[in-house]
Amino acid sequence: MLKDRIEKHLKEQPTEIFKEEKEFAEKHHLLSDGNVIEIKNPDTRFLDAYIERGDKETEEVLSKETAEFLNQPIKYFKNHKNEFMYLESKWFDLVGADAISFETDAVFGNYEVMLGLKLPKKAETAIKTYIKENTLTSTPKYSLMFSQQDGLWDLNFSLNDLEGFTEDLSIYDAYQSIYQFLFNLVSVVEGNRNN
Repeated sequence: MLKDRIEKHLKEQPTEIFKEEKEFAEKHHLLSDGNVIEIKNPDTRFLDAYIERGDKETEEVLSKETAEFLNQPIKYFKNHKNEFMYLESKWFDLVGADAISFETDAVFGNYEVMLGLKLPKKAETAIKTYIKENTLTSTPKYSLMFSQQDGLWDLNFSLNDLEGFTEDLSIYDAYQSIYQFLFNLVSVVEGNRNN
């Protein structure tokens, strides 16, 4: 659960916290009294991420990238439609998401996000409700399928449907937006389950 993972993170790295995690920790009384927690600059969240660019057709790794690559505009993927990006980060682990893949859809030109999400199978209705209520269109473009083999939800959705989306986003800003969306989704779904 998100609460357990944040509590563990605070014990192991109490000074490494961002706005979303701090607000969650305060709401769930996970912070020790008297501890002054300084919020880290959100621009540093993915500095230590593992990043690869790959070929969509062959899934061959084209290049391993540094965090500097994240400064590129997301339009990079419109100009390189044969590529996708794969990013692993401890921050996505924190919300129960495995690595996040990102690419441009060849047919519609939408920016697509693909991941596995650790939520129980019975959370399907809550996940779908959250997506419908927290995206910009009345019919958001997404697919959701539970994998019995992995025990994960395979979730694909369009970045274009998230609040704040513009073609001018950097890849970093896109991943920050994806993180916030997933953090809130998991927080709401698990919160509803516990009520």
